[in-house]
Amino acid sequence: MSDKIRTVSPSTGHLIFEHDGTTVEQARLVAGRARAAFKTYQKTSLDQRKSIVVKALDYVATQQERLSQELSQQMGRPITFANVEIDTMRKRAEYLLDIASEALEDLPGRQEDGFQRWISKEAVGPVLIVSAWNYPWIITVNTLIPALLAGNSVILKPSPQTPLVADAFQEAFNTAGLPPDVLQVLHSGSLETLKQVVRLPEIKQISFTGSTVGGLELRQATANRIVPLNLELGGNDPAYVRADSDLKWTASNIVDAAVFNSGQSCCAVERVYVHADVHDEFVRELQRELKGYILGDPADKSTTVGPVISHAAVKAILAQVEDALLKGAVDATPTNTSFMSLPQTGSYVAPKILVNVTHDMEVMKKETFGPIIPVMKVQSDEEAVDLMNDSNYGLTASVWTQDVARGRELGNEVEAGTVFVNRADCPNPDLTWIGWKDSGLGSTLGPRAFDAFVNMKSHHIRNIQC
Repeated sequence: MSDKIRTVSPSTGHLIFEHDGTTVEQARLVAGRARAAFKTYQKTSLDQRKSIVVKALDYVATQQERLSQELSQQMGRPITFANVEIDTMRKRAEYLLDIASEALEDLPGRQEDGFQRWISKEAVGPVLIVSAWNYPWIITVNTLIPALLAGNSVILKPSPQTPLVADAFQEAFNTAGLPPDVLQVLHSGSLETLKQVVRLPEIKQISFTGSTVGGLELRQATANRIVPLNLELGGNDPAYVRADSDLKWTASNIVDAAVFNSGQSCCAVERVYVHADVHDEFVRELQRELKGYILGDPADKSTTVGPVISHAAVKAILAQVEDALLKGAVDATPTNTSFMSLPQTGSYVAPKILVNVTHDMEVMKKETFGPIIPVMKVQSDEEAVDLMNDSNYGLTASVWTQDVARGRELGNEVEAGTVFVNRADCPNPDLTWIGWKDSGLGSTLGPRAFDAFVNMKSHHIRNIQC
């Protein structure tokens, strides 16, 4: 596979970025510079690092309109929502700044006369961060900020679909006074090149956000190295609507969680289980809600559903829909004029509601990453939980009910890293972001966000009496 990058806008089909790609030989030089920069940067104080981060965030704020437009062009999110991601990125960064001192402080040992003992948290060295395209500002900041605050140098490899975000981060940190080579960008369009880069001995930690297949490839590539690998992978996240839920309100939230970003969220709702007593009524509420969505050009401020990322994504999503229909599912999508006349250019998929789905269908077993809402009827809480857990993924899950106590009980039985009750698709920075099963390895965000970027060192000192 070629290293060359050609980024095509999913809304217009126009070429917006081109790069020859970083070769393995060039990456080796980048890693060497990162190692040299780390030796100096790790000696800076936490206060100095915090100051640089704040200045970088302030610079991003001055460029936010331009950066929002670039984001919309690169991955197709409607411009109305593109700006929100950069705001959210700043809030996450500010949370990480707030907890950094406590998260990185020494851990005392037990007191004993004549001895001093403690555990320090030391930067690991050059870190490779491989980011994804669907929320590139948020995903990158989850690991970039704790890595830099802990004293590491960083090699940032963005998705070939959103390369300008990485360049913007580098521009911001250069402007903020980050020492040379502490943050470097590596552009590559080849998984084979990346598999060789992760073997470079200078790289001491790897954080990857992407597909489960990609995560497995990197685990295999690093099998002969003792190097920490943090993985944020895919999901096929379920929602369960109990008979006592507020159906109109719940439908509004579930449609949003399934269709926002054209369904291209790792934690998007991709499977909906509804109690038989309210199934038909709930489907009608979903239909009423979806009628109000507008698919179209992301540059139009009235648009609420933009394109998916590529023509290949269109093909994969529609293949799942076709598989479901062939196996007995029914298309229950409401009439919506904007869904019936897709733009002539770009890669668009109209949202769909599917009913009569079963676990024999790919749409219920595989990650869809598109604006599809499959709805399955269940007879009980127990059946719902069994079906929610009948998946190789375990990123998030949600339970919708007015009986919050019962919602919590069911949440305890669900196999997922994050469980919501009456909410979905909403990672909070003060809670960990962790995938169970094939959805990930390790965690980011929350009070343990820095753990992946430090090594523990025990200090045991015996006082000598002269």
